[in-house]
Amino acid sequence: MTTVESTDTDTVPDDIARQIVLPEGHSDDAKLFEAYRWLRENQPLAQVRVEGYDPLWLVTKHADLMEIERQPLIFSAGGGDNKGSHNPILANKAGDEFTKKLLGGSVRILDALPYLDPPEHTTIKDVAFDWFRPANLKKWEDRIRETAKDSVERLVAGKSDLDAVQEFAVFFPLHVIMTLFGVPEEDEPRMMALTQDLFGVADPDAARDDIEAMSPDAAAQQWAAAISDFYAYFDVLVESRRAEPREDLATLIAVAKDTTGEYFPKTFAYGWFVAIATAGHDTTASTLAGCLQQLAARPEILEQVRNDLSLVPHLVNEALRIVSPVKQFTRVALEDYELRGQKIKAGDRLMLLFQSGNRDAEVFDDPDTFNIDRRPNKHIAFGYGPHMCIGQHLAKLEMKIMLEELLPRLARVEVSGEPQMIQTNFVGGLRHLPVQLTFS
Repeated sequence: MTTVESTDTDTVPDDIARQIVLPEGHSDDAKLFEAYRWLRENQPLAQVRVEGYDPLWLVTKHADLMEIERQPLIFSAGGGDNKGSHNPILANKAGDEFTKKLLGGSVRILDALPYLDPPEHTTIKDVAFDWFRPANLKKWEDRIRETAKDSVERLVAGKSDLDAVQEFAVFFPLHVIMTLFGVPEEDEPRMMALTQDLFGVADPDAARDDIEAMSPDAAAQQWAAAISDFYAYFDVLVESRRAEPREDLATLIAVAKDTTGEYFPKTFAYGWFVAIATAGHDTTASTLAGCLQQLAARPEILEQVRNDLSLVPHLVNEALRIVSPVKQFTRVALEDYELRGQKIKAGDRLMLLFQSGNRDAEVFDDPDTFNIDRRPNKHIAFGYGPHMCIGQHLAKLEMKIMLEELLPRLARVEVSGEPQMIQTNFVGGLRHLPVQLTFS
């Protein structure tokens, strides 16, 4: 049995810590959310030690997550030195050691926003920040709606018994983001496969054939291999857009220049491209699938929103809260800090559990119930502070438009088989959701 300790006189049960820290613990939603609840009620901030991992503070409360995320100069994503001394994406010790050997001592495998600290983070975020503003996104609404209509028409014309994830939810956001990004439609299956490689590093169903699945650093190997494959594709895209600029997001990023007037290093464009090509659709697909699962369980909400489409934004927000597809990021304390009566020391790692924060009873009444009447809905599914997701407005716009087109046609959703979650402690949701759809 793995020893799990906390810094105070209490002890976090071994099964609770493992359920949250280990990727396999996230394949059982019921047990996972019960583990979150136990921690919030008993040890909302506790340092645990799980075999194979560095000691971690498990941060479960909404207020604590916000306090940490609003202070990036104290709680760093990358280690505070812009050299990649800290991995903001939780890996086991073997995985981090593999990455350090690969990169000459650094774990910063991507020059992407999740790995960066201010002021570098601010500089790189500003490259595309204005593009993701709601005012700019309005010009894309008609195109997104046409894509949604086409997707709904195919759904209605197809079979009524299907996997709502694999045969519906994944395709719409993928096509939207790739169209806006400037990736050809024929390359979308490649982007989908690489995304599954990247976010499925701990899932046996997504393991690559060229990696030994049982090795301790298998997840890090697959992460690095998927990023390398992305780089090979995106290098061609960067060169193409610099030679022949177009009116798309890929061009905006590829031709961005620093204060000296020189192009940013290609690796920063790659980082943007990987983030957009993966989280830009996978998180939206997970939330859309989770929303359908909730509407199957609460048909009265489906009927309520069908009769009043002005409620769709509230449906979207509650789906984001209940699904929270980005489960966690980690931070490292750069100085001693007291939080919730606990003494966090410089160098300590913290696992920010956004899913748990979005079920905090101090913020959300009856937090496990899907309720579109929450006003306000203070979910932090997109994070908080400087690292809040830059694509949040696009994601909400996509889901709003899709549900506005789908729900007037959808009379009933019934879950017809056993749902299956992706085995990941990072980003993901449902892998399979067998449903029977009834259209009006």
